[in-house]
Amino acid sequence: MEFDINNYDFEFLVDEGRRLVIEELGRQLSEHEQQICVCNDCVLDMAAMALNALQPRYRCSLLGSIYQSDGVSDPKYAAQLKSVVSTAIKRVGANPGHD
Repeated sequence: MEFDINNYDFEFLVDEGRRLVIEELGRQLSEHEQQICVCNDCVLDMAAMALNALQPRYRCSLLGSIYQSDGVSDPKYAAQLKSVVSTAIKRVGANPGHD
């Protein structure tokens, strides 16, 4: 049997961590007291850095979405999420990838 990538709908394969990082990034940036660049490049760099440091939470169905949402209540994951987003904001804020 030959594998044909066109036979599958990968649009349903989603990392729930992406949504969580974006939400946490929004919360922390809105509460941040220092002047930090929030241009498109810097915010995307922050999100990418946080996602690379965070355990992925992939799902591919509605049931998977419900399961992953329940997993967010895990205090260890929530603490890690806040920490990696905070670190990403500090690192990119101190060293923006542009002039």
